[in-house]
Amino acid sequence: MIGGVWRSRLLNVLDLPRLRPTTDRVRETLFNWLGQDLTGLHCLDICAGTGVLGFEAASRHASTVTLLEKDKKIAANLLKNLALLQSSPVKGGVHILQADGLEYLKRQADHSFNLIFIDPPFAEGDLFNQVIVEAGRICDDSAGGGIYIEFPASRASEEVEALLPGWECRKYLEAGQVKACLFRSKTA
Repeated sequence: MIGGVWRSRLLNVLDLPRLRPTTDRVRETLFNWLGQDLTGLHCLDICAGTGVLGFEAASRHASTVTLLEKDKKIAANLLKNLALLQSSPVKGGVHILQADGLEYLKRQADHSFNLIFIDPPFAEGDLFNQVIVEAGRICDDSAGGGIYIEFPASRASEEVEALLPGWECRKYLEAGQVKACLFRSKTA
């Protein structure tokens, strides 16, 4: 972890080919964009994988953080990591659900989260597109936050932006094989 209550804590990361943890450099940039205090925000980490983005948000006092992971083994690892991190409790609630991210999103009410992290396996392009569209519906960034998306550097940013009408990429980073955007609603 790079900041907050859980600063300098290490997570156990499973050695699986589909897991691609967000690098320290990218995370540091993201949380500089968002600010170090996420008090009051309700966060969602879709396709959580290592959980590092959701755990970083919890470490920075988010009111709630929900981490979704479809894979049973990876979800179990998230629970183990949370148990280790909770030796230093955080203020907000952290919920880990073994669930399909897209199906979960479809069941959520409009404007039910303030900050959404999207970093799915890059090989799952259709899932990626559908998740982005649903995130645009359920995100309310009026209190801060937005929609953070990581995607392959080979994909045009304009393709991703086209999936979120009413939103605009306010922050952008390209690091190695990854592009990252923080979207804010055009009304925010």
